[in-house]
Amino acid sequence: MNLSQAIDQATSAIFPGFLSGDEALNQERRKNEEALSMLMDTWRNSPADKLPFSFDLIRGLADNNRTICDMFGTKRLRRESPVTLTRNLSNKDLIHSVAVMQGRTDREVEITAHPDLRDLNVAYQEAPVSGMILGIDLETTGTEPSRGYIINVGFEFMLLEPKSKPNNGHTAYFGIPEMYKEKGVPLSNIHHITWKDLDGKTPFRENIPVQKALLKILETYPYMAHNAAFEDSWLTIHLNGYAEARKAGEIIPIDTRDICRRCDPEVASLRRESHPAALETWARRRHVLKKSQKERHLGLEDVDLMFKTVQAEFKERNMFAESVAK
Repeated sequence: MNLSQAIDQATSAIFPGFLSGDEALNQERRKNEEALSMLMDTWRNSPADKLPFSFDLIRGLADNNRTICDMFGTKRLRRESPVTLTRNLSNKDLIHSVAVMQGRTDREVEITAHPDLRDLNVAYQEAPVSGMILGIDLETTGTEPSRGYIINVGFEFMLLEPKSKPNNGHTAYFGIPEMYKEKGVPLSNIHHITWKDLDGKTPFRENIPVQKALLKILETYPYMAHNAAFEDSWLTIHLNGYAEARKAGEIIPIDTRDICRRCDPEVASLRRESHPAALETWARRRHVLKKSQKERHLGLEDVDLMFKTVQAEFKERNMFAESVAK
């Protein structure tokens, strides 16, 4: 599929209600997702002043595809490769996040880290961190943003200081199609969110006041998330204006999983199958969680755990400004 064909697919996508039968649904899903991949690559690689189409085209196609996936059955798609989900933030993103926390230029960080990031661990600890940070966590019905829904958002704020405490926490639930009242909320075995939590709630994509407020906050403060590429991918597809603000450099993600991998020297010596960079195991090493405790896998609670664990790691490495001053 070329770009012209992808645009045609997005602008003339078949209304899901006109499709009947699994074969027709799955064939249309595949065409949608091939078009999404082409459109996303084109939009990301185009200069901000020469975008060939509005990102609304991509969000609209993803909305259409989501409905088709509901009709086809999302459980049947779990082995399908993701289309709009990215696995990691770019090297440029990681360098910029360090620079922002340290009040330095990207170039200063890159000189130490090198473009391939082989010494980013050194750059992380080369200058003190400070500033107000937003922490955010999403709970979703799947891994691929064009097939699932955001059902819970939790966020709060914290100053990057050794004695600071997370504050101004907020959490909200969002609805999903009525069919899941009988089918059950996808991934409820992980996040433990049930239909009772979502019943009567406005879907995230339709909740315009929440969308506007969240976008404003994300444009105001750098945000931390554990595996921030996940939140970044989902917000790109589900939050109106996010992709545009991100491309303009107005939204800054900071990946705490990368902080763990590069700053905690224990990670390299632990068995890979023990998931040493997972938030739960990292929190136990920093004594934020007891051995008997587990991560909640619920928005606000996970943000709180993430903030406290990052703070403990920064204390351990003497990365705060006042620790450096001493």
